[in-house]
Amino acid sequence: MSKRQLCILGSTGSIGCSTLDVVRLHPERFQVISLAAYTSVDVIFEQCIEFKPQQVVLVSSEHAALLTQKLNDANVSNITVLSGEQALIDIAECQNSDTVMASIVGASGLLPTLAAVNAGKRVLLANKEALVTSGAIFMAAVKASGAELLPIDSEHNAIFQCLPSQQQAEIGECQLLANGISKILLTGSGGPFRTRAIDTLESVTPSQACAHPNWDMGRKISVDSATMMNKGLEFIEAKWLFNVEAEDIQVVLHPQSTIHSMVQYKDGSVIAQMGNPDMRTPIAHALSFPERIESGVAQLDFFNTPSFEFQPVDFERYPNLELAIKACKQGQAACTALNAANEIAVAAFLDEKIKFTDIYKINETSVKKFVSQKVDNINEVIALDKQARSFAQTLLADFLQTEALSQKGNK
Repeated sequence: MSKRQLCILGSTGSIGCSTLDVVRLHPERFQVISLAAYTSVDVIFEQCIEFKPQQVVLVSSEHAALLTQKLNDANVSNITVLSGEQALIDIAECQNSDTVMASIVGASGLLPTLAAVNAGKRVLLANKEALVTSGAIFMAAVKASGAELLPIDSEHNAIFQCLPSQQQAEIGECQLLANGISKILLTGSGGPFRTRAIDTLESVTPSQACAHPNWDMGRKISVDSATMMNKGLEFIEAKWLFNVEAEDIQVVLHPQSTIHSMVQYKDGSVIAQMGNPDMRTPIAHALSFPERIESGVAQLDFFNTPSFEFQPVDFERYPNLELAIKACKQGQAACTALNAANEIAVAAFLDEKIKFTDIYKINETSVKKFVSQKVDNINEVIALDKQARSFAQTLLADFLQTEALSQKGNK
C-alpha cells in the first residue's frame, strides 16, 4: 500500500491536531509532507519533531525565524521553514503531496485551498469560508482540475455519507432530486445559548460564548456556533457541495449533537449519520475514503446516549442564521460580504470591543451595502472581501465611538 502524502494547512488548530491524531494511528498509511500555521511556534515545533515534515510554513516571518532557531537548537536540519502567505499557496500546490487538509480558519484559507484544487489533489475541505466566499467559482475550479473534494465539517461529511455512492462521486454536480432525495436536513446543537433568555444575550461574554456544550473548537468557530452563523455558513456550503437550492435544505436543532445530519428520501426514508461528537470521525473517513479506518473515537453507546431532541430554529434568537440563509438566496456578493463582516465582528467581540448582539448588526449592515455588487471571478471575490472588511471596520469604529460617548454621558 502506498502512503498518502499529506499537506496540513492549519496544523496547530483543532482540526489540524485532530488530523495528526488520526495519522498517528496509521503510520503505514500516511506520511506528513508539509505543515502550515500562522504563529504557533511551540506547537508546530513539537509536530515537526514527531512527524518530520519536509516543509513547514509559518505565515509570520518573525515566528518562522523563531521556529528555525528552535529546530537548529534541536539539531534538526532537514526541514525547510518558509514564511508568508505565498508560501501557503506554494506548499498547497506542490506536487510532493497528493492530499491537502484545508483547515485554515476564515477567508485567508481561500487561495491556498484553491491552489490545492487547481493542482488536482484530494482536498479535505474543513475551511467552509472558501466555498462561502467563492461558491460557483470554487466548484468550477474543482471540475476543471479533476480534484477530489471531500467535506470535513461533521454535517457535510454526514450528508456525504448518507448519499447514494454515485452521488458521492458527483460532488458539486449532484442531482439529488433526480435520485430520490427530497431534502437535506442540516442539524445544529443550538450552541450554549439555546435556552437563555433572549433579552440577556447582549451581556454575553466571550468566555460564555466559547463554552460549547458538545464540541471542543477554536474561539472563532465557537462564537459562530453561539450565534449560529456557523450553521448559516454551513447552509451556504451545502448548497454548493450538493448542488441544491436553499429551499432543499432545512436546519434542525438537535441539542445532543449525536446525529450529525440527515438526508430525507422521497419514499419517506430518512438516513442519518450518527456518532460521538468528535471531528476525528469525519477526518478519518475522508483521509481513507472509500475505506474505513480506526479514528480513535469511542464507539457510540446507545444504552448511555441521551435521548434525541429536535426543535425548529427560532430566528429571533439566531438572527445571524436567518441572515445567512437570505444571503444564500441573494447571491455570491451577499455571501462574500457576510463572511468578511462576520470575521471582523467576531474578532471585535472576542476582544471585548462590542456586544454579542452587535455581531448581527455589523453583519446585516454589511450585506445590505454589498448585496448588489458583481462577483464573477476570484479577483473580484478578493476585492469584495477587502471592501467588506474595510466597511465593517468603519462600522466597528462607529460602535466604539458611540459606546465611548455613552459612557462619558453616564459619568
